[in-house]
Amino acid sequence: MRQNLPVLTAALFVIGAGAAKAADHIVIPVPKGSSVITTKVKYTCDTMKDLEATYINAPPIALATVSFKDEYLVMVNVLAGSGARYAGDRFVWWTKGNTGSLYDLTKGENAPPIASCTQD
Repeated sequence: MRQNLPVLTAALFVIGAGAAKAADHIVIPVPKGSSVITTKVKYTCDTMKDLEATYINAPPIALATVSFKDEYLVMVNVLAGSGARYAGDRFVWWTKGNTGSLYDLTKGENAPPIASCTQD
């Protein structure tokens, strides 16, 4: 049996004002008994003004929304040697401790991050 998480829906998938006239949302069912922990973090980056990430954990589900410049991404946690690595669209957001690196996969497999960030 699964339960719907309207709080997760509101926190995760409301597209910013101006992007849509009505709020868009999606409901993700999680296993019964899972609790949702949401953490919003702001980062200062070397190549852009700032980046905001919201981490949504409802084991075994781990998601992040990442917004920077004009981008809004919903990313899923993927295998990482250390830290937490999230992938969505052409981007990878990789965090360890209070730092994060944003990669654009179209730049090549061994390309440096397009932004190196530190948690505010």
